[in-house]
Amino acid sequence: MGPVKAALECAVRYMAAELGPKGIRVHAVSPGPLETRAASGIKHFDALLNDVTTRAPVRYRVDIDDVGRIAACLVSDGARCMTGHTVFVDAGYHILG
Repeated sequence: MGPVKAALECAVRYMAAELGPKGIRVHAVSPGPLETRAASGIKHFDALLNDVTTRAPVRYRVDIDDVGRIAACLVSDGARCMTGHTVFVDAGYHILG
């Protein structure tokens, strides 16, 4: 999954640079593990959710509403001076390596 995520981040930066002069902002939103029907089929997913809850820097498990709020912020005027970012919505879990 690592190379795929790296390619996505690169594509976001490229598109932001290309589309910026047209007034188009580009971002990627990378959520942490979310309880979804699809995720329920992943082996040891409950253990991953527990790990996020106990190890994420802010000790919080993200839900779909959190992801929606960040997406809404990114398309609002509040983020008009931002483009080309990958925004991690995972309570800081991604920094743990």
